Amino acid sequence: MALETVAQGDLFDTNQVHRGVIETVIESSPIFAMLPFLEVVGNALQYTRELTLPGGEFYNPGDTWTEGTPTFEQVTAALKILGRDADVDAFLRATRRNHYDLRAEVIAFTAKSVARTFEDTFIYGEDGTDPKSFDGLHAIMDSGQVVDAGVTTAGGPGTFSKLDQMIDLVKPNCDALIMHRRARRGIRKLARSQGWDLALSTVGAINKPVLFYSDIPILVNDFQTITEDVANGQYSAKTGDDTETIFGVHFGVDGIHGLRNGPMFAVEEVAERLESKDASRDRIKAYTSLACKNVKALAMLSAIDDQDWTN
Repeated sequence: MALETVAQGDLFDTNQVHRGVIETVIESSPIFAMLPFLEVVGNALQYTRELTLPGGEFYNPGDTWTEGTPTFEQVTAALKILGRDADVDAFLRATRRNHYDLRAEVIAFTAKSVARTFEDTFIYGEDGTDPKSFDGLHAIMDSGQVVDAGVTTAGGPGTFSKLDQMIDLVKPNCDALIMHRRARRGIRKLARSQGWDLALSTVGAINKPVLFYSDIPILVNDFQTITEDVANGQYSAKTGDDTETIFGVHFGVDGIHGLRNGPMFAVEEVAERLESKDASRDRIKAYTSLACKNVKALAMLSAIDDQDWTN
């Protein structure tokens, strides 16, 4: 099955509740408008991740030819169960339906909460620490794909030069920059001080314009912290200091993509009436994970502190 974003899959969904949930998720979580997902049959995907290519050589007539083999590693991405139950009190549902559909509202808010958990795990997940979750961008980052803004145990200012250096590490091209709002503010402040501004345009299924840097859309992830810790000049932990990270990502079957079995954020009615209380229960769930087919598809500018950006 071809890769498709959550929004693309939603085009063919006739379940109005699920469609409403997806619209709410995309509205609050722009990553889902660009991150493609692959449908997985079973509970895991085993794939070959490209590490290095051997290159070619020039030869004279009669030379002995040498063999060069690309290097790969076998990776298994297991699907993980992500979800939450949404209970709605029957009395409240009955007495407030003149104003709005309380059940639909609770489902939408719960789905948004589940999507936010995915966004956090997308950055900081590590199944070696929490076997129930999947590896996020920090966990799958290759050491050769990191540009340091910091020095030893301290962060440093973000610079356009280092940001461009990081973007150039993403192969074959950088489809998005994922960052916290503080980094976006710093980039825009420096641009405006030089008499220009970031471009504003639309991208994917995001229904509002987004800012672009160097023709690359900036996706804000509010679950990236600005309290990341630093060791050896780069990211070392989610909390502990005042730094942050900017990721450059290439999405696709040859890069970063999600995995799912069944629809993302499916809504399942568990009970119209619960035995223990006067309420209904719906379950929002996703069987999902993350795959990185090529280590060059991901890079990061790490350990950016709260100083003003420079060139």
